[in-house]
Amino acid sequence: MPWNDNAGPGPWGSPPPGDDKNDGGRNKSDPGRRPASGPPGVPPPPIDVSELVERVTERLRATFGGPGRGKAIMLGAGAVVGLWLLTGTYVVQPNQQGVVTTFGAYSRTSNPGLRYHLPWPFEAVQRVPVTSIQTLDIGGVPGAEVPAERLMLTGDENIVDLSFTVQWRVSDAGKYVFNVREPNVVLKDVAESAMREVVGKTALTPILTNGRGEVEAQTRLLMQRVLDRYDIGVYVEGVRIQVANAPEPVVDAFRDVQRAAQNAQSAANVARGEAAQVIQQAKGYREQVVREASGDAARFNQVYDQYKLAPAVTRERLYIETMQRVLANSNKVIVDNKGANAPVILPSDTFRARPVAPAAAAAPAATDGVAR
Repeated sequence: MPWNDNAGPGPWGSPPPGDDKNDGGRNKSDPGRRPASGPPGVPPPPIDVSELVERVTERLRATFGGPGRGKAIMLGAGAVVGLWLLTGTYVVQPNQQGVVTTFGAYSRTSNPGLRYHLPWPFEAVQRVPVTSIQTLDIGGVPGAEVPAERLMLTGDENIVDLSFTVQWRVSDAGKYVFNVREPNVVLKDVAESAMREVVGKTALTPILTNGRGEVEAQTRLLMQRVLDRYDIGVYVEGVRIQVANAPEPVVDAFRDVQRAAQNAQSAANVARGEAAQVIQQAKGYREQVVREASGDAARFNQVYDQYKLAPAVTRERLYIETMQRVLANSNKVIVDNKGANAPVILPSDTFRARPVAPAAAAAPAATDGVAR
């Protein structure tokens, strides 16, 4: 039914009194209709909201009160049902899994893509990120107040100020949502408990120096075993120690102990180096002596082979070589007594040892000094 039908009141006014239904015109001065615009500079009169709502309600009642009332109701109900069914369509992102519940109970897990579930109140969906790496900090941040969870007892009965970070992700969305009530709280408690157990079996020095990697690996494995026993649907990617120091009241004394330990280690390293050097020198001397002995033996064998071939020549040669070695560095006097009958008188210091010149010491002279 068009709004300009004169059979009933319109939403913006009512027909003037005395008008006939077939009268197609309207009295422009009808006080029941509000003018589109007033005189320039004069604001339009206010709209009565209650009156407007009442007129719209009457028009709707007149519209659905005719012969097509049943059809209109069916169309409206069908549209409402269609829209209600469309509310069950949902999209799961590539990094998510959808957990579908039926009347609040777990029903199924949906993979990424365009999915559908029964509309509310029958089914609902909760999207859980499963590929994103999430971080959990335990022990506070550096520079902040030290919480109680940050102080841990080591295996050698010392106290360490330690904070660490756990990197984890959801491996099964259904287990993560339904198997425990507060998975993040459980994860934090398991992480702190596992770290305390590992630190309680480790001495303080490895935790502060080069043993952090082993502590992190053992903590991650222990956490994963406990979480798998809880069936929480979480996978621990890694554990990283952020801060590991001695407690603040004893940090100065501990640093003194560390410096003393470093000095002791340095002294031990120097001693090991010197010992290794002595051992290497001894090995070198041993090798030298063995090689010299081997060379002398080989040379003797060669001389012996030549001696067997010509004994007289070899004896003469050995005699000459021996005399050359003996007389090379001694004072020598050669006396030619041919045609002389008088005795030869030599000075008293003839055979006294004389200093050897550097050049002569380095390379012996080819000829000996001769006194006649």
